[in-house]
Amino acid sequence: MPKDKPPVRADVVGSLLRPAALKEARVKRDKGEISTAALKEIEDREIEKVIKKQEAIGLQVATDGEFRRAWWHYDFFGLLDGAEMYEIGHGIQFQGVQTKAYAIRVKGKLGFSKHAMLSHFEFLKAHTSMTPKMTIPSPAIFHFRLEPDAIATKEYADRDAIFDDLAKTYRQAIRGFYDAGCRYLQFDDTAWAYLCSQAELKKAGDRGLKADRLAQDYARVINLALEGKPADMVITTHICRGNFRSTWISEGGYEPVAEILLGQLNYDGYFLEYDTARAGGFEPLRFLPKGNKIAVLGLITTKSGVLEKKDDVKRRIEEATKYVALDQLALSPQCGFASTEEGNALSEEEQWAKLRMVVELADAIWH
Repeated sequence: MPKDKPPVRADVVGSLLRPAALKEARVKRDKGEISTAALKEIEDREIEKVIKKQEAIGLQVATDGEFRRAWWHYDFFGLLDGAEMYEIGHGIQFQGVQTKAYAIRVKGKLGFSKHAMLSHFEFLKAHTSMTPKMTIPSPAIFHFRLEPDAIATKEYADRDAIFDDLAKTYRQAIRGFYDAGCRYLQFDDTAWAYLCSQAELKKAGDRGLKADRLAQDYARVINLALEGKPADMVITTHICRGNFRSTWISEGGYEPVAEILLGQLNYDGYFLEYDTARAGGFEPLRFLPKGNKIAVLGLITTKSGVLEKKDDVKRRIEEATKYVALDQLALSPQCGFASTEEGNALSEEEQWAKLRMVVELADAIWH
């Protein structure tokens, strides 16, 4: 049961640890010691290297490691028409650590035009013979991360008033990436994992979000965004419980959202975190419709350099087949290795060992 169409049996979520040369160059640029153009040259060189490394270990898909980004989401959001990134008084709270204190606000009518990440994808596509994969944050997380005072324009009465334009913006984004040659696009999304957690639902309510209807609102905006998706374009989602310096935010199995998430959203595949007990059991996979949709099991953790035992991973995949056919399953790391530029607490060697093992396991299980 090999698979050429994404998601492939040995897949990747997206981000990779930033090499030292790239980190040093970004610090120098921020200090004014080198130009943005000089930084781009270093980014280009390091991305070419990391593409070749992905190919060398046997992956069928390649990303640029998100090497041009500081954040998995805010960099993309801040470049949308009508949106901007700004400093606030606090970061996002993880277990014992906070991110940098930035957020997104809406300052005009939302849209997608001349977005810099189109050129990021074009560079990736031009430098790989593998399937180039582009990752962008989900429209759900754009809404979820807005602060109560984040609507700084008369275009929208409140946060909930952005949904239709947000969906339209994402339809434009899908078309933009498609026209640039992208056939494999992924929406990264933490919102659905937060909806599995009573603690995070309470926090959402405290921020003024209508927590009791977020699942329905997000299903609607995502499906509106996917309307008219080209037939030869695969769009997946990665559901994340938080990934910052090897820490996390949300816990709780997928059961509260699985029927909507797996059964009603028009994605082609789902990257689901299953590296710890925080994700619960495989029972929610029963909601994945029989057919062509793929559940990519994130059984290899990116939060630690300790390499999993192959037999343990095989047993967990076998357990998952109680609820979904093996032909509708694939394997990947649980998340990216560096959702923000700081990266997780493991070495590059440990990162590549994990990715190599994903390839080896997939070859053993599906061939």
